[in-house]
Amino acid sequence: MSIPQTRQDPRARMGALAFGIAGVLFVIYEAAAPRADQTTLEGAESWTSTGWAVGHLAAILGLTLIPLGYGALRGHLEGTRNEKTAFAAATIGYIGSALTISYYGAEVYGLKAIGQRAVEDGDATLTAVGDAFRMDPTALAVFVIGLALIAVAAVLAAVAVWRSGTLRKWSGVPLAALLVTMMPQYFLPHVGRIAWGAMVTVAALWLAAELWRAAAKRPERDLQNA
Repeated sequence: MSIPQTRQDPRARMGALAFGIAGVLFVIYEAAAPRADQTTLEGAESWTSTGWAVGHLAAILGLTLIPLGYGALRGHLEGTRNEKTAFAAATIGYIGSALTISYYGAEVYGLKAIGQRAVEDGDATLTAVGDAFRMDPTALAVFVIGLALIAVAAVLAAVAVWRSGTLRKWSGVPLAALLVTMMPQYFLPHVGRIAWGAMVTVAALWLAAELWRAAAKRPERDLQNA
């Protein structure tokens, strides 16, 4: 009986890079963005800071890379019964990230303009404008739906990893669990948010390492019945 040959899987390598970079970006987001009382002039000034911009742009890029990683996972599982699950994770993840990123964009650009005006005028009451668009029913609904879809996509990706046969079963679970808790972590103190971001980094790097390892071990054969 012939032994199946293995081949490199560049899609898995690209997914590994996407997950790894995204994980690092999440902890940068949580650590870099200042968390002053945002009803004060100090809070308004924080909106104009480099840390605020860097942190939120890191979040936007991280949210872009995560579904790219799911897409690479789908490619790695192509021809298997788990491809459809990974495809659903990628598709739902893209939509969820797009909706969430629209809110983050307002956090970066809109709050900066409000903060600059508040600091120039010495008027802390202008921070109420920031709360007004943050809590706008349409904006909030888009944000919450986006986060919910991110959570669903992460769970689907973890299911695809669990059933893959080429990746360690548990390697997708921590990242999924953390992304499911992305919404409640916003209510943690700053140190708690940094801890959450650090755990996302560890979880994403674990999944990245698994994809990288699996990239060199995929059998060169018809996987339709895998």
